[in-house]
Amino acid sequence: MTAPKSGAFKDKEKPAEVRSSNITAAKAVADAVRTSLGPRGMDKMIQSGKGDVVITNDGATILKLMAVMHPAAKMLVDLSAAQDVEAGDGTTSVVVLAGSLLTAAERLLEKGIHPTTIAEAFTAAAAKATEFLTAMATKLDLNDRESLLKSASTSLNSKIVSQYSTLLSPIAVDSVLRVIDPVTATNVDLKDIRLVTKVGGTIDDTELVEGMVLTQNVLKSAGGPSRIEKAKIALIQFQLSPPKPDMENQIIVNDYRQMDKILKEERQYLLNMCKKIKKSGCNVLLIQKSILRDAVNDLSLHFLSKLKILAIKDIERDEVEFICKSTGCKPIADVESFSDDKLGYAELVEEVTSAGAKVVKVTGVKNAGKTVSVLIHGSNPLVLEEAERSLHDALCVIRCLVKNRALIAGGGAPEIEVSQKLMDYAKTLKGMEAYCYQAFAEALEIIPTTLAENAGLNPIAIVTELRNRHAKGDKTAGINVRKGTISNILEENVIQPLLVSTSAINLAAETVKMVMKIDDM
Repeated sequence: MTAPKSGAFKDKEKPAEVRSSNITAAKAVADAVRTSLGPRGMDKMIQSGKGDVVITNDGATILKLMAVMHPAAKMLVDLSAAQDVEAGDGTTSVVVLAGSLLTAAERLLEKGIHPTTIAEAFTAAAAKATEFLTAMATKLDLNDRESLLKSASTSLNSKIVSQYSTLLSPIAVDSVLRVIDPVTATNVDLKDIRLVTKVGGTIDDTELVEGMVLTQNVLKSAGGPSRIEKAKIALIQFQLSPPKPDMENQIIVNDYRQMDKILKEERQYLLNMCKKIKKSGCNVLLIQKSILRDAVNDLSLHFLSKLKILAIKDIERDEVEFICKSTGCKPIADVESFSDDKLGYAELVEEVTSAGAKVVKVTGVKNAGKTVSVLIHGSNPLVLEEAERSLHDALCVIRCLVKNRALIAGGGAPEIEVSQKLMDYAKTLKGMEAYCYQAFAEALEIIPTTLAENAGLNPIAIVTELRNRHAKGDKTAGINVRKGTISNILEENVIQPLLVSTSAINLAAETVKMVMKIDDM
């Protein structure tokens, strides 16, 4: 019998290599964000391809901006994006958890356990973990403001703006409670809460505005008003400027009388427009940004100021929906269809200077309670962007509590508790499954380990002590990062929504299952 040619078909090598390469790539991504977990986590500075610099602590943002090439690593980026959509917070934890589960899976593969067995056991273990978490959770009533504030500030504690959490948590809680009916609501549409950023002042100057805030300035070049009471608001999508031909045409005028005639007609055209607008009773005009030509010219501004109409131009496309919802106006696409039933109403529209920056505030709107605006101030654009992201995370935490009204402890307590319960459960199983459950349970310990590492504590000592406390039945023992010890985490007011943890475990297990099933690339 002849020996097989070298390079003959060997089936066993390639899948193992592909798996190990995928796991390594995904673990590299997880390790990159691992240091930014928890209240003592570090921030990342990322320079995008365009040269913009972003400083952030939000896992989803870090991964979105990292140019990840490896397809398996991209799965982790998608995973954190999925967590961002589902829960909004815990985007770092979910990636760290997936990395840890992959490490566990790698060890099981080395023991010769089949990938499908691992994947299925992990999915089942995740379902079991969700059960345990739900059993630990405490029910929450949306009228319990204290608990809502605590969860919001827990989310803010790991961000740059943590020292302002006493100011930002009430803003997050109030703005969500304003736009929903606490009795019937099952979800919050975060589009109804508009975060407006303005450079100037510090984060301390951030405020919640009932109504709406526009960052555009009032057009005052022609001496128009900058404060209107009992405002009738029109949002127009046409331009207050002389019409242009569609193509580039040149008209040669050889007689100055014709020249006068052209100018006169232009004046007449604009005056008619402005008169129509005034006739409907409108006294605040918001003009959508136009790419074709100037939205307004000096002449029309002059007419508007004579007619005592306050004008604001460059309203962005994506603001239109929010403005309509807040003030009850309808966008008007053509001057012919300008009528008073399309106008919105507000008690007061005025330009105010807040912390050195000018903004337009619209207050006392007709159907208050559907929308709110939060005006965020900051000393530079980087801090502003991060403050906006942090506040968004805090809003998402409150949204999670509206979706699923249950709270669990934070600080690594639930992970250790679930880990121990899974270990006990694994002992009742037979065969390979028991091994997989054990590995899954051990993998959950990455969260408290990382929290301890980032706080500069000794992870081995801390996690061992945690296990010990939980084994004795102290369910709420967690890592107190500020004091560097283990204490009852509920007394430290560190609590998080149940949805954040359950969705993190389920999504991470799902992603690991996907990576396990791939055997060729």
